[in-house]
Amino acid sequence: MTTIEAQVPDYLAALAAEAAAREKTTLDQIIALALSAQLSAWKVRDDMETRAKRGRLEDLRDVLAQVPDGLPLPGDEL
Repeated sequence: MTTIEAQVPDYLAALAAEAAAREKTTLDQIIALALSAQLSAWKVRDDMETRAKRGRLEDLRDVLAQVPDGLPLPGDEL
């Protein structure tokens, strides 16, 4: 384990402490979970941006052109 010191706004520290109490866990665990969730979200965003750069609008148009023009199946309506 690595110990990290960070300056956190008081309101965030209070929210994290409330979450820890509510979840019956430690503040350390709440901070680790929050950090993990945010880092994962950034990784997904970066991965999507990388994949989007490989995509081509022409390929999307070709795929969409293969979709039949008709009503959606029952249960698939918006």
